[in-house]
Amino acid sequence: MPAIALPLIDRLRQMQVIRYALASLGALAVDMGGFLLLLRMGLMPALASGCGYTLGIVAHWLLSSRAVFTQTVARGGTARLRQQSLFLMSALIGLGVTTAVVGLLTLGGIDARLAKAVAIVASFVVTWVLRKKVVFR
Repeated sequence: MPAIALPLIDRLRQMQVIRYALASLGALAVDMGGFLLLLRMGLMPALASGCGYTLGIVAHWLLSSRAVFTQTVARGGTARLRQQSLFLMSALIGLGVTTAVVGLLTLGGIDARLAKAVAIVASFVVTWVLRKKVVFR
């Protein structure tokens, strides 16, 4: 591979990460908005976190499939259904991470908002790896 191609490939990879981060930010806005609203309504922190995350899952699929993984998103049929199923599975794993982190940290006396911030980072890392390596490969 020519030496000039390697920096270009690296730059393209970084752009995908940037697009994923922006999609995650959009989904996070939906997630956090739902979380804070439900928390304010008196829902238990872990349940509010899970519900907010679920809303964010829908937003993330829409953003990821249309703006991040455009070259590898399945166009239709069973391939698209398989990809959506894998995306949902990755989201459910992320949901488990989010809910567990918030639940455990709040049980330990950590403020729910701080616990949610820690969960956001943990979930971002787990779902990025799954989506990059499994869902949209």
